[in-house]
Amino acid sequence: MAIVIAVANQKGGVGKTTTTANLGAALALRGCRTLLIDMDPQSNLTSAFGLEKEAEHNVAGALLDRKVSLPIVNVENGLQARLDVVPADLALASAEAALMNKLGRELRLRDQVQAVDARYTHILIDTPPSLGLLTTNALVAATSVIIPTEARFFSVQGLQMLQETIEEVLYLNPRLRILGILLSKLDRRLREERQVSEYVRKRWGDLVFRTEMGTNSKILEAGASGNSVFRYNGAEKAAELYFALADEVLERG
Repeated sequence: MAIVIAVANQKGGVGKTTTTANLGAALALRGCRTLLIDMDPQSNLTSAFGLEKEAEHNVAGALLDRKVSLPIVNVENGLQARLDVVPADLALASAEAALMNKLGRELRLRDQVQAVDARYTHILIDTPPSLGLLTTNALVAATSVIIPTEARFFSVQGLQMLQETIEEVLYLNPRLRILGILLSKLDRRLREERQVSEYVRKRWGDLVFRTEMGTNSKILEAGASGNSVFRYNGAEKAAELYFALADEVLERG
């Protein structure tokens, strides 16, 4: 059975998609058979691997119709064929509304994941910047959560909100746990970010990953080009950090 990790934070712009994409690539390069699922209607994870946003088959169809399997696309991208992606597009936004009238609406992704998880060691789910039904589906399907956050005051407030959501989801998924909090897009030159990062480490202790993701334009450039940092010239420092994060994830199980 795969380790299923939701990458979640209701705040936008904290690095959920870049974390999902590059952590997934790092795990694949570490020898793990990995599946990435795009649950964000903006479909930035889909674009990060150069996949078409308007593919004939995407995750929305699999959520709405139990007879439709997850559309899995292999991403070679120098990753020894160990990385697959389930793409999304804007249809996912209307699918979320349609799910409200479906029985078992919070369980749709879980059932689809259980149908394929024997093929993988790790499944990572990228979530939208909200605490709606799509994020709930990801949390119900997951065994653990990674929470990327900026070292900003308002971002830290969002951590508490997400923790409360996770406590609610435990009713449907009692195995869910926080795998770790990732300080993302961190600029230690700024006093506020140094202070907030120190507060986060004091407040949440060992839940915070040792690895920190600093600001790095090469990470964004790699994603915009349809590549992970491991396939982008000049992103070697970022690649080392994502390998370090992958090693921590493997340590924590």
